[in-house]
Parts: sequence; structure tokens; C-alpha cells
Amino acid sequence: MSNTTVDASKRTWLIASGCAGVVGGAATAVPFVASFQPSERAKAAGAPVEVDISALRPGEKMTVEWRGKPVWILKRTPEQIASLQKTEPQVADPKSDRNAYPTPDYAKNQGRSIKPELFVAVGICSHLGCSPSDKMQPGPQPSLPDDWQGGFLCPCHGSTFDFAGRVFKNKPAPDNLEVPPHMYLSDTRLLIGEDKKG
Repeated sequence: MSNTTVDASKRTWLIASGCAGVVGGAATAVPFVASFQPSERAKAAGAPVEVDISALRPGEKMTVEWRGKPVWILKRTPEQIASLQKTEPQVADPKSDRNAYPTPDYAKNQGRSIKPELFVAVGICSHLGCSPSDKMQPGPQPSLPDDWQGGFLCPCHGSTFDFAGRVFKNKPAPDNLEVPPHMYLSDTRLLIGEDKKG
């Protein structure tokens, strides 16, 4: 056997193993590089959420998820809307002026909403991140004042909120419930996470 035959044989093996290495490296690199791209779930977590509210009746509340947070959509009754006038002097920030959770300009009103009957809020207490419970029934109840008009109670430390998510005075929660950016696409479709300014 001559040296040129050995060299050619070695060269063939070197080229073949080099090609296999490149293919193997590419096969390994593609999933690795792809792992740097956000997943569809991660992309969706920050995306606006469209909600059908056509079946929501007065006095009912539904919860949807946006950015991993529970978002409440409450269709208030005329009585619940009227109760906001009664709770106005009892809440800590009636005009939503505090800016730990800035309230969109279109929700800086007594109902903290675009439409008086529909209230949209993130259902997380501004104190320690617990989720308040529905306490819609007015009147005396355990852990609530005798003149309770209805709203929400955070069971962790007793913060109470009215039907506009405004925190009552002298409670642990430092701020009202957050009102997320939102807009109505129609009378029955709501978009959470985006508004006309966005």
C-alpha cells in the first residue's frame, strides 16, 4: 500500500467524520438557539385578551386571565352602581389619584370604568397579592361593617373594596384594585390589555 492510498483513505474518513460533526452540531444548535425565542404561551401571556361578555347578566362576575393575573369583569346592577355614591366618603382614594397602580384616564371616575355598568379590574389585592373574595350581598356580615354596601373582602388581612375596587380607609391595602388597559370592540366584545392609546 502506498502512502497516497493511506492519505486518501484518511482524508475520506476525516471528511466523513467532519461532515457528521457539522450535521450533529447543527442538529444540536437549532433547538438550543430556538430555546432563546419566547414560547407561544409566553407570547400569549402578554398579548391582549378578547372576551365575549354577551352572556354576563347584571350582578354577575366573570374572571379571565391576562398576563397571568385574574381579571374580573363585573356587570353591576343599578343598586351596585348607586352604592358607589354611599361609599365615596369611606374609601381612601375616591378619585384614583394614587399612582402605585396608575388608573387609565377613562376610568378616573366614580365607577372606575368606561361604561357605568361594567367594571374591569385585576383581582389581586394591592397589599400582598392575595385575591379578594366576593362579598356582593349588602348588610352586616362577619369581618364586614354593619353598613356594608357590597363589594370585595381580602381574607388575608381584611382589606375591603367597594364595587369600583376602591379600598376603604384604614385598611392594609395601600391602593385601589388595578384597572387594566381595556376597550370595547362592540357591545358584547371586550379587549383587555390594550386601549385606543395603545
